[in-house]
Amino acid sequence: MKSILAVLKSGKTLVSDGAWGTLLHQRGLQPGECPELWNITHRDDVFTIAKSYIDAGADIILTNSFGGSPSKLSHYGLQERTAELNEAAAIISREAAGQNHFVLGSIGPTGKMLLMDEISTQELKDGFFIQAEALKNGGVDAVCIETMSAIDEACIAIHAVKEATNLEVVCTFTFDKTASDDFRTMMGVSPEDMVLAVKEAGADIIGTNCGNGFEQMIEIVSLMRGVDSSTPILVHANAGKPFFKDGDTVFPETPEMMAAKVHDLIDCGANIIGGCCGTTPAHIKLLAKEIKKHR
Repeated sequence: MKSILAVLKSGKTLVSDGAWGTLLHQRGLQPGECPELWNITHRDDVFTIAKSYIDAGADIILTNSFGGSPSKLSHYGLQERTAELNEAAAIISREAAGQNHFVLGSIGPTGKMLLMDEISTQELKDGFFIQAEALKNGGVDAVCIETMSAIDEACIAIHAVKEATNLEVVCTFTFDKTASDDFRTMMGVSPEDMVLAVKEAGADIIGTNCGNGFEQMIEIVSLMRGVDSSTPILVHANAGKPFFKDGDTVFPETPEMMAAKVHDLIDCGANIIGGCCGTTPAHIKLLAKEIKKHR
């Protein structure tokens, strides 16, 4: 397996990919349909999405496995296919990335709350273990535990991945700006608290994704750097703050608008930069161009 940390230690800023859900829906994924099942039923579409980001200049792509935990897959009656669907996701992205680019195995939140006794700690850990092991078997270089909001779930996921694999672990949380003008997750976690907790749990790379455009991400990264000056930071930003128009969700930031802010994001401490909801290969292409200028 290749080491993302080794490349980052050389001082290089890496380009990650953009939205997956946005492109899956563009290719026909319907509301209520399981995205991870597309790794089997619509393999060519999933491969095309992964390859489009490589062609746009990404150094890193993720896998179509964000909702691939047994807890999430149980909504579709697919929990028994957890390993199969995650391994298939990794194989597709590995094929698209080749051997000269990195693949991050995507693990998202389960939607279950330990606080409300909706799931046990052991059940949660076992699910993440299965997912991580399958992603490794499919050929990922590292695992990205992303879009987290609760420290307990994130730390359980980190421990499970470390036990199941020998891979580097990225952990990102999603923050919103509050009425008090600070940033918190839906569970009340601050960027500073998140950094300290996930680092102690064993995360190798920290970060933030979704919910915000680059302008807010710059603030969040600055807060993280206030408590940790050295751990690499990954940022996957939305194409701006979304709004509803004529029944559709609109992401307002064009590729040019996002690219114009990327230098500020690097200067405040980001090491891996890509996109989340609303971003496309066109966004990543311009981000890659600006990031390479910065190098």
